[in-house]
Amino acid sequence: MPKLPALSCKDLLRILKKAGFDEHRQKGSHIILRKGGVRVVIPCHGNRDLKKGTALAILEQAGISSEDAIKLL
Repeated sequence: MPKLPALSCKDLLRILKKAGFDEHRQKGSHIILRKGGVRVVIPCHGNRDLKKGTALAILEQAGISSEDAIKLL
């Protein structure tokens, strides 16, 4: 199982959009995406990479494994 690289907000947003999520709204620096009944919030704070645990938790909420995320990247 390959390791998930450090992801920026834009990388994670690209992965989720390829997986079928649509940008619903934005409040401050948090982007809310939706797909069906699933809602995912991504914090976008400049050019900083997301912490690995945060990125994995967002992918888990979206129902995407780390292997699938690497393929979609």
